[in-house]
Amino acid sequence: YLGHSPGVQATLTQADMDNRNHSVVTRFFTLMGFEGHPELQVFLSFLFLVLYTVTLVGNVGMIAIIRADSRLHTPMYFFLKNLSFLDLCYSSVIAPKALLCFLTGHRIISYNGCAAQMFFFSFFGTTETFILAVMAYDRFVAICNPLRYPITMSKRTCVRLVAGSYFAVCLNCSIQTGFTFTLSFCRPGKIDHFFCDVPAVMKASCSDTFASEMAMLAVCGFIIVSTGLVILISYGFIITTVMRIPSAEGRHRAFSTCATHLVTVSLFYGTIFFMYAQLGAISSPGQSKVVSVFYTIVIPMLNPLIYSLRNKEVKGALRKQLTKKGFFH
Repeated sequence: YLGHSPGVQATLTQADMDNRNHSVVTRFFTLMGFEGHPELQVFLSFLFLVLYTVTLVGNVGMIAIIRADSRLHTPMYFFLKNLSFLDLCYSSVIAPKALLCFLTGHRIISYNGCAAQMFFFSFFGTTETFILAVMAYDRFVAICNPLRYPITMSKRTCVRLVAGSYFAVCLNCSIQTGFTFTLSFCRPGKIDHFFCDVPAVMKASCSDTFASEMAMLAVCGFIIVSTGLVILISYGFIITTVMRIPSAEGRHRAFSTCATHLVTVSLFYGTIFFMYAQLGAISSPGQSKVVSVFYTIVIPMLNPLIYSLRNKEVKGALRKQLTKKGFFH
């Protein structure tokens, strides 16, 4: 009606026009996913289903084992339990919707659904960086100050470290998601990704995203650098301390307690740096999709396997629980 009324149309400001376009476009988005032949969609469906199933079983199993075995009620396994919880959650934010897109071709996601997916994925994923840093600090105290370990890493301190991580990340993700969704989005609202990731949503905007991109790089860069420094400094002291141990067996035992954590850190930080700490994440959507599969599905699947296969205490607790259930005699 307004479009056919010159008098009324003339009174509309540019802001009014932008708001009208914004309200229409942002009712829903279309997730482009991996475009290709139906055979590719079937393959992706099967791949995601297998990986997500293993992720669910592995992380739920890890949480259950730690809760069930009193010998694992220590700070290290308390943080590991939180790590498994985060892996479980942020995979669950992405995988079910991706599976629906691949299986049915239903690629529509509502505006609010997209914002919620972005928030929770950023929330759980970013919290993982803090938990990995806390785990490195825990290993530093255990190896470098073993006599003070029970006091320094008390139950209250562990809970505060985890709760502080969740609170800081929640504040950051609320600001980042809100800032991203103040942008205007172009018709037809296509997001060149299989989920609502920050770089992909920004690329779908018809606003000037330079300030948003710089803000994302600054915030993500600060989080990656600060948590990474905690890990590097902690392991710097750990290596120095371990090298002073006279016996080779003692050095091997000390390093073995850190090896699994180092593997997890390397996998997670490598992919996160590629995605969010450089401009290629925004300019190369094809590469971003492939890397996203790795850190949204593959790494959460690998973490419980890495910790269970290389950790004698976890393997012992698993065997104990299976024996109770009658699987072993």
